[in-house]
Amino acid sequence: MRYRELGSTGIKVSEVGFGGEWLTGTPGQAREMLERAHELGVNVVDCWMCDPHVRSNLGYGITPHKDDWVIQGQIGSVWQDGQYTRTRDVTLVRASFEDELERLGVDHFDLGIIHYVDDDEDFERCFGGPFLDYVTKLKDAGTIGHIGLSTHRPEIALRAVKTGIVETLLFSCNPAFDIMPASAQLEDLLAEPESYSVGGTGIDPVRERLYATCERRCVGITVMKPFAGGRLLDASLSPFGVALTPKQCIHYALTRPAVASVLAGYATVGQLEEAVSYEDATTDELDYASVLAGAPAHGYAGQCTYCGHCAPCTMGIEINMVNKLADLARMQDEVPDSVRGHYEALKVHADACVHCHACEPRCPFGVPIAERMDEAAELFA
Repeated sequence: MRYRELGSTGIKVSEVGFGGEWLTGTPGQAREMLERAHELGVNVVDCWMCDPHVRSNLGYGITPHKDDWVIQGQIGSVWQDGQYTRTRDVTLVRASFEDELERLGVDHFDLGIIHYVDDDEDFERCFGGPFLDYVTKLKDAGTIGHIGLSTHRPEIALRAVKTGIVETLLFSCNPAFDIMPASAQLEDLLAEPESYSVGGTGIDPVRERLYATCERRCVGITVMKPFAGGRLLDASLSPFGVALTPKQCIHYALTRPAVASVLAGYATVGQLEEAVSYEDATTDELDYASVLAGAPAHGYAGQCTYCGHCAPCTMGIEINMVNKLADLARMQDEVPDSVRGHYEALKVHADACVHCHACEPRCPFGVPIAERMDEAAELFA
């Protein structure tokens, strides 16, 4: 296992990390997963989950080597009435955070992540007033070592980085989320990793600016959703019309500036071992660029790549975010609580669509957006 410095925190994290959200089985199964991860050199684990069962399983899993783990705990994820929600109510946040410490069996987290900030209004709540006071006191007391933030939005991430408060980001990073709309030549969409520079790639300019800013300011990034919820691993679901391997997706993320670790979720030991096999992969096995450059020309047709060119919606729907969450939800047998929570947090939901079709001519890929909004509304109903 190779290790990277996480920004300016002084912490070294394994290139392949552990996202703990799938530890829904027995404590013994969790122990098996975490023990194997430790054997393979994985040393960083994220715990955004507020489900008491999952937290307890994770705590049991890390117990034998508790001091070896870099723990990324999250602040603002709470369990209410048997389901996940997020809040900035400090009374609820404090109770949930203290429960997380207790169930994991630790007295501090190396990284304290402000949980899931995806709009400007919530950003203002988090970076001012009682919530920020609470987070700052946690750091001053040593209960968290460093302050971080989780978000899917590069604009919000940039705002957070520029405050000087945030030392690390948990950010969704993969080719589908990063890529710009198709140009005349698919080969132009994605440059070789070593040629990445501002303005010289197919990366969305805001996301590219985020990566470059984090690199410049020494803000470390840990990656969530490296496989786009599994979509990139299936040719029938991939927006590129071809399947990538876990190794290629991990390599893509690790070639972004400032990225230190990729935290995939694992349901089995086999999935964990497959991800960690990245460390011994050949150059050919890691070559995502050739796969994407050779994707069929029809690979984008009718599929949302979350580029945002459909905006603005006449009803205020964030179409690209609705599609992204719907795609993630469809990868599971039932809608995960986390995805549902993110959807419910949107200001305007898919059922607000009035079928004006004003967005559809702006879509580079011919996505039937009104139809997709109907499908999403039904999915999250």
